[in-house]
Amino acid sequence: MEFAFRGRVVEWRGPAPYYFVPVPEEESGEIREVAAMASYGWGVIPVRATVGGVAFETSLFPRDGGYLLPLKNAVRKPQGLGAGDEVRVEMGVRLQ
Repeated sequence: MEFAFRGRVVEWRGPAPYYFVPVPEEESGEIREVAAMASYGWGVIPVRATVGGVAFETSLFPRDGGYLLPLKNAVRKPQGLGAGDEVRVEMGVRLQ
């Protein structure tokens, strides 16, 4: 499953700040259809993604019926991305 979408970076403040891009509702619905085949537990979905030409692997976090794509510092910092910035995401679900 391959997707391309645009989204705004959001910040979650916990013990350490984390940054995510919410996956749009339509794409989240398609991902939910294959979640059982892709998840390795806790509802997380392994993906490979590209943001600003930087490719990385991570796992989507389920949240409020949709998913959040974590932005690693190695992706976010070199591009100067912060909360509120709009990014283009290319993403593929890694089925087990």
